[in-house]
Amino acid sequence: MARFVLVHGAFTGAWIWGPLAERLRSAGHAVEVFDLPGLGDDATLPEDVTLDSCAARLGEVLTASAEPAILVGNSMGGVIATQAAARHPDSVAALVYATAFVPRDGQCLLDLTRLPEGAEDQVQANIVIEPPVATMPAAASRSALYGSCSEIDAAWAISRQRPQPLGPFAMPVSISSGALDGINRYFVLCTKDRAIPAALQRRMIAENSIANVIELDTDHTPHLSMTAELADALQKFAGHAAGRLTLV
Repeated sequence: MARFVLVHGAFTGAWIWGPLAERLRSAGHAVEVFDLPGLGDDATLPEDVTLDSCAARLGEVLTASAEPAILVGNSMGGVIATQAAARHPDSVAALVYATAFVPRDGQCLLDLTRLPEGAEDQVQANIVIEPPVATMPAAASRSALYGSCSEIDAAWAISRQRPQPLGPFAMPVSISSGALDGINRYFVLCTKDRAIPAALQRRMIAENSIANVIELDTDHTPHLSMTAELADALQKFAGHAAGRLTLV
């Protein structure tokens, strides 16, 4: 069985992973979720939140166990997971981007949102910037983030959203040469994502060393909208990373 560490995206918290974590645990896996600084139930002041502080928090989680983790990032969590994996490669068995941003050395999240393939991004089209935070209006969140979710799940998620500290958006990742070379990286491409359009997902896949891609016909939050299918994809990636499964 695998050890999974799940990294949430902007506006949310560890709670967003609840249904997926339950499903993976019921299959016998160890699953760890946590709040990034300034999100979920974490009380860090927004002005104190940076990419470095987020990556450091994740680093603490990764290194708390001797077992390397299947590290899964969604949305902004992909940037944080990439930075932490580059700092702690021995603690990462595989890196999975679940419709997440995949930065290269020197890139920040905002760089990726400004690529032409991201023109249909409904987060950037609706986000309200009030430094040091940004917020997503409820109606825009439904369309951009939870379009394939049930009304109940979408309402639950929107009710728990918090303002997002701006710091992690603009800080570029720093990846030493070869730091990620020993880590298999995988991608869950969500074809109905209106936050990271499929075209942008495909560009990031093409520009990075991605070992395998599984497509889901769903939105930006597959852990709520297609929980079983995402769990199956993650378990396949874990099996491939461990050499137990061949992916086509």
